[in-house]
Amino acid sequence: MSETSESLVAAPVSPGRAKFLRFLVRDAGVLLALVLITLFFSVTAPYFATPGNALKIFVQIAINTVLAAGMTFVILTGGIDLSVGSVLALCTVVGATVMIDESLSPAVAITLALLACMATGAACGFLNGWISTRWKIPSFIVTLGMLNMAAGAARVVSDNSTITGLPQSFVDFGNLIIGGFLPSIFLVAVLVIAAGWFVLRFTVFGRMIFAVGTNDEAVRLSGHNPDFYKVAAFTISGLTAGIAAMVYLLRLNIGSPIAGVGYELNAIAAVIIGGTSLSGGKGSIIGTLVGACILQVLSTGLQLLGVGDNFKPIVIGLVIVLAVILDAYRERLLRKIR
Repeated sequence: MSETSESLVAAPVSPGRAKFLRFLVRDAGVLLALVLITLFFSVTAPYFATPGNALKIFVQIAINTVLAAGMTFVILTGGIDLSVGSVLALCTVVGATVMIDESLSPAVAITLALLACMATGAACGFLNGWISTRWKIPSFIVTLGMLNMAAGAARVVSDNSTITGLPQSFVDFGNLIIGGFLPSIFLVAVLVIAAGWFVLRFTVFGRMIFAVGTNDEAVRLSGHNPDFYKVAAFTISGLTAGIAAMVYLLRLNIGSPIAGVGYELNAIAAVIIGGTSLSGGKGSIIGTLVGACILQVLSTGLQLLGVGDNFKPIVIGLVIVLAVILDAYRERLLRKIR
């Protein structure tokens, strides 16, 4: 019996079968988990399987999806960005301040607000990456510092107050439901995910992001500068925080210096649950979208089941820990397949 087992383990796996097994282990498993969780709550939770609840989930998932898209680039390089929530708050007050300028027409104000949010977020992300790579400081520490600086800057810019009175055309677009089931802000999130997927899947830059996370010394020896790609990944994370700030403004119609509290943890959780390895070099931005869906479906389902707000973080935290544990076993299985 042992000889038979050894021969099975040692038997070579055909390239086609190995590719299929890698897909099942790395990608399909997360999607299957989402399907099973959705089916469970559809059966057990009242009003879960209704069009109105699906619309609510799409609305609530948009901000975290955009943030997690940028976070995926950072984690793929082996870094972490704890500042995105505070950067989002800073960008909301910057964007709202621009939009309420009465000297500008609504179209100009909205356009300038979008550019200001993206520029502010990208600048914060660039500083995170540049400081981390220039002085070889762990990104955890650098982004923790940026978290506090951006939060303080948001209070200074807004004079510690909420900014209201955004253009009505902007508010109307935020409330728009396309085709009767797709919120406009979720469509923005899907476009960000699609852009990230294209970059990671079909560009040299995307392949280098994976390579830096796998072995940055090998990238250096091949004639490329890994620090450039690390800085670029943090800049992208800041840029998506700026876009997420515009989504926040579309959804809530206010610029708030306390917006985004805890958002960085939800973004990191979505990336990890989606199958991206914390060690870098392995993952998928589509998996990140699925991970964000899992988080929101869990939160909504638990709420409809009557689970209190004190217990929901416990359940979601256990799911995150389980995802990290499964990541370790997934990597071992993938090595066996290879």
